Amino acid sequence: MEHTDEQLTTKQQTRILKRLLSYMKFHKVLLFWAMLFLALGTGAELIGPILIQTFIDDYLTPAQFPVEPLIALAVTYIILHVSAVFFNYFQQFWFDKAALRMIQRMRVEVFGNVAHMGLSFFDRTATGGIISRLTNDTERIKEFYVNVLSMLVQNFVFFIGIFAAMFYLNVQLALFCLALLPVVFILLHTYRKFSAKYYGRMSGKLSELNARLNESIQGMAIIQIFRQERRMRREFAELNDEHHRAWLKGMKLDGLLLRPAVDFLSIIALMLVIGYFGIISFNSPIEVGVLYAFVNYLERFFEPVNQMMARLSIFQQAIVAAGRVFKLIDHDEPAPPKRYEGNPQITRGRIEFKNVSFSYDQTTPVLKNISFTIDQGETLAFVGHTGSGKSSVINLLMRFYEPDEGEILLDGEPLAKYSKEELRKKLGLVLQDSHMFSGDVLENIQLYNQEITEAQAVQAAETVRADQFIQKLPGGYRHPVGERGGTFSTGERQLISFARTMALNPKVLVLDEATANIDTETEELIQAALETMKSGRTTIAIAHRLSTIKQADKIVVLHQGEIQEAGNHEELLQKEGLYYNMYVLQQGRRLEAKISG
Repeated sequence: MEHTDEQLTTKQQTRILKRLLSYMKFHKVLLFWAMLFLALGTGAELIGPILIQTFIDDYLTPAQFPVEPLIALAVTYIILHVSAVFFNYFQQFWFDKAALRMIQRMRVEVFGNVAHMGLSFFDRTATGGIISRLTNDTERIKEFYVNVLSMLVQNFVFFIGIFAAMFYLNVQLALFCLALLPVVFILLHTYRKFSAKYYGRMSGKLSELNARLNESIQGMAIIQIFRQERRMRREFAELNDEHHRAWLKGMKLDGLLLRPAVDFLSIIALMLVIGYFGIISFNSPIEVGVLYAFVNYLERFFEPVNQMMARLSIFQQAIVAAGRVFKLIDHDEPAPPKRYEGNPQITRGRIEFKNVSFSYDQTTPVLKNISFTIDQGETLAFVGHTGSGKSSVINLLMRFYEPDEGEILLDGEPLAKYSKEELRKKLGLVLQDSHMFSGDVLENIQLYNQEITEAQAVQAAETVRADQFIQKLPGGYRHPVGERGGTFSTGERQLISFARTMALNPKVLVLDEATANIDTETEELIQAALETMKSGRTTIAIAHRLSTIKQADKIVVLHQGEIQEAGNHEELLQKEGLYYNMYVLQQGRRLEAKISG
C-alpha cells in the first residue's frame, strides 16, 4: 500500500458516503431523539417570522394595538425562541455524541484490522503512512460526522420548514425560490468534481510527509553521524512544498466556488423578490409583513447553503480520507491461517524442515531446499553471513510467513495445523531489538496477559536474573517504562525480554541474535540466563558471535539460502570450511582487541 494520490470518481465517492452513513445504524435511538428535537427546534425558529408578519400586517399597519392579543403574541414569540434554544442545544449535543461514537468505532475497527495483518503487509507499507490513516484521516472523518453530517441533516430539515413557510406566504415566490435549488446543486457538483482531485493529492502528500517524518526521527542518530541534516531538510522542504501547492489549489477553488458564488446568487434572488413586490405594488397594495417575512426566509434559505458550501471542503477531505481508511480496513493480508482440521498441542518441541524453499517477493529465493531436524531438548544454531537466510528460517517457524515449497513439522504435525494461539504460547521468541512499551516493568513482562500472574512474572525475572537490577529500581517492578524503554540499558531491556518469554513457559525457545548488541561484561550475565532458559527446551539460536553457540548440539551454516555445512562445533572446525574461516576470523579480531586493550 503506497502513498498514492487518491482521485476518486463520483461513483466511488457515492459508495464511500453510503458506507460512512452505514455507521449510523449503531446509534438509532440517539439519532432518533436528535432528529425529533431538531424538527421541534426548526419549527420553533421558523414560526417566529410568521408571528412578526402577523404583528406588522394585523396590528402595526392598521395602527391597532389591543393589549391582550399583543401580549399573547409576544409571550408566544419568547416561548418559541427559548424552546428553539433548548431543542437545538440537545439535538446538537446528541448528534455530536453519536458522531464521536461512530468515529470511535471506526478507529477501533481500523486498528484491529492493522493489528491482525501479516508481517508481509508491514514489509511493504511505510509506518508513517499507516499512522497517517489512523490519526489524520480518521480525524478528518470525525470532522465529517461532527461538523458536516449533523449540519446537513439540520439544514435539510430547515429547508423543508422554510419552503413550507414560503408556500404559506406566497406560492409564486416560493416556486421561484424552489427553482434556485438546481443552480445550488450545480455549484455543489462543480465544486466536488474539482476538489476531489486537489484534496486527493493533498492527502497523499500528507501521508508521505508523515512517513518521511517517522523515518527521519527514528534514524536521527544516523542522519547526524553522516551529516545528512542538510539533505534531509532539502528533501523534506520539497515534499512539504508539494503539499503546500496542493493546499493552495484547494484554497483557490474554495475562494471561487464557495461563499462568493452563493452570495452572488443570494443577491440576485433578493433583487428579484424585491422587484416582484415592487411591480405588484403598482396594481395592488402589498403587505409589508409578508415582504419582511419573505426576505427573512430568503436570508435563512441562503445561510444554510453558505454553511453547506463552506463545509464542502471538509466533506471532500473526509471522503478522500475515508477512502484511504476503508482501503486499510478492507485490506486482507492476515498472517498465514490454520489450514488443517484438528487442534493438536505442542508437547515435546521436535522440529523438522523438509525441503523448504521461500521467497519474500515470489521472485528472489532466500531459502532453497532447506532440511534439518531438531529433537526435543536439543539446541540448534544457525550461522552465516548477512542475507544468508537465518532470520527467514525463524519467520517461517513462527508462521509469520508460509513456505513456497516443502513442509515444516512440529511434533510430527504440519505447522499449519496448529492454531495461532498454540504457536504463540508454546514458541517463545527473543529478538535482537528488545521492544518495550510504555507502562511499568511488570506490565512489560506480563504484556497484559491475564494468564500470567504477578508471582509468575517475578519468578520468570528471577529465572533469567533480571530480578537483580529490577529490585534496585525506584518502585521495583512498578518502575515506569518510557517510550521504547529508553531509560534502560540494552542489556536490561534484553533481560526483561527474556523474562517476558519465560513467563509463557514455552516448549520451544527461538533466539534471533539475542546477544548481538550486548557488551562483553553483560554478555556473561545474558549467557547464564540463556543457559537457564534453554534447560529442557528445544532451542533454535541465530548468532553472529560463534563463541556463544559453541555448546550447541548442532550448528547449521547457511550460505545464500542453502545449507553449506552442518555438525557440532568440533566437527565443523575439522572440516576447515566456511564455519572454520568465520571462527578463525572472529578469534583473530578478539585477539587483536585484547592486545590493543
